[in-house]
Amino acid sequence: MAKPKTPPPLEFDAADVPALLERVRTVLSAEDYGLIQSLLATLLHITELVAKKKASIQRLTKLLFGVRTEKASTLFPKTDPGADTQPSAGKRKGHGRKPAEDYPGATQIRVPHPSLQPGDACPEVCGGTLYRLKGGRRLVRFRGKAALDAVLYTLEQLRCSLCGTLYTALAPEGVGEEKYDATAVSMLAVLRYGAGLPLHRIERLQACLDLPVASSTQWDLLNQHARTLRCVLDEMIRYGAQGELFHNDDTPMKILALMGKRAAAKERATAAADGSKKRAVFTTGMVLIREGRTILLFCTGPRHAGENLATVLAHRVGELPPPIHMCDALSRNVPKLPKTLEMILANCLTHGRRQFVDVLAHFPEPCRTVIEILARVYRNDELAKKQAMNPEQRLAFHQAHSGPLMDELDTWFLEQRDQKKVEPNSGLGQAMAYMLRHWDKLTVFLRVAGAPLDNNICERALKKAILHRKNSLFYKTQHGAEVGDLYMSLIATCEQNGINPLTYLTELLRYPDELQANPAAWMPWNFTDALGRAGQPRAGPSRILPASPTPLAGPSRHRSACPNSPRPAPPAVDGRAPATPAG
Repeated sequence: MAKPKTPPPLEFDAADVPALLERVRTVLSAEDYGLIQSLLATLLHITELVAKKKASIQRLTKLLFGVRTEKASTLFPKTDPGADTQPSAGKRKGHGRKPAEDYPGATQIRVPHPSLQPGDACPEVCGGTLYRLKGGRRLVRFRGKAALDAVLYTLEQLRCSLCGTLYTALAPEGVGEEKYDATAVSMLAVLRYGAGLPLHRIERLQACLDLPVASSTQWDLLNQHARTLRCVLDEMIRYGAQGELFHNDDTPMKILALMGKRAAAKERATAAADGSKKRAVFTTGMVLIREGRTILLFCTGPRHAGENLATVLAHRVGELPPPIHMCDALSRNVPKLPKTLEMILANCLTHGRRQFVDVLAHFPEPCRTVIEILARVYRNDELAKKQAMNPEQRLAFHQAHSGPLMDELDTWFLEQRDQKKVEPNSGLGQAMAYMLRHWDKLTVFLRVAGAPLDNNICERALKKAILHRKNSLFYKTQHGAEVGDLYMSLIATCEQNGINPLTYLTELLRYPDELQANPAAWMPWNFTDALGRAGQPRAGPSRILPASPTPLAGPSRHRSACPNSPRPAPPAVDGRAPATPAG
């Protein structure tokens, strides 16, 4: 069957439709005429919706073909034809070769000169002497390595030919009793919940390297050690609940156990704890900021962001000043709190700006006015950060420099609305209505010290959950989601505070007893002090290297099936062979 050709674009005016219907009425039956009339009415209705909802269509194309940047420099490219031909001042930050100092985790091997030493005469017979240059010439060489490496120890065994006593060499020091040590578990956690690599892909990678580790084994390890780490997450929640600034937002997620016919039957049998029967599942990202320290939390389930934040704030104690709550304007992001706990609600200015970015192609000049004014406000905020202003200084700076800009924008919005310069139902009219409706919450940064401009830090944090959703699609059970939230929260908090998550998780798993006794001493910002109290050196760059075989420490004896054989003497301290048992 031949492929149908693409029809040419249809060009017609709605005013021509009545005349068209009159012409076809005489040549068609009543039934066919009614069908043609319905088709034309549907076409006109769809055309009207597309014209009215062009911003929503634009968002749909972003979902299908990717999100473009919203930076003003990209939205409004420079028109100077010589701008691109001017020589650059230098390489952009992050580009070019990395120096050797950027690889602190590399194995350090010093290679001496084969024939010369400091103090030797110069081979050129110039009369000078050689001295060592600081650092020397450095070469960096990368090699492939398994995510989980393995060392196979073969312990020599000897058996008595007469009594059958079995003598087995001791394992080298530091081998441990567990098949998978703390470094293996932390590596799995970082790969799975930090880099978003599904367990079955790790299984295939290990199989290619002849070091097979089943995905079920990986899950058992992560699930088992999650119980050890739970107390750390609980302490982070308790500590962060006393903070002065909170961010939260949602992203959709799937849990198979909460979907389909089985979940519906379970819902009918048992209502939710709050009496509702919610079906949608979300991952909530929460950012808790206290005393300059940032905690990132993830919570997956049928609860919205506001409900999850209310659960965290239930740990807030004492007479503390009202905290600032930053979120977008969705009502489900606002927690329902007791009257004794007050919060200062602020809305995200980036969400308001995005309304104008979406309709920029259709209303270029008005949108440019709004975006450029907000760009100056953000430039002021960046300047305050560069100058390391404290919250009070930053507030005064914004009031002096950003306040007039926001007043100008507010006046312009009111003028456009009151003088009927903008159609209220158009994309631009709806964007302006959004800003005016939430104006007080969008400008909290002009009235409250420490209030942020936007919720971008939380949206960036949610990218970790979105990466998991893109690679793994779903969680199987609610318990699996809780395990994922735990590891994801610890890893993201470490990254936000400049801590290596691989090192952090490894040290937590090496000291489970000390961790359970005092989890507050093992937060990402103070766990190195706890290591010092435990008699270990301060944690450095994470290096997961296979243990090199060491000389056997000496024979140890395992009782054989000969119960009456005499026990041999222990090895002598000076290395002499133990006494031979009497035969």
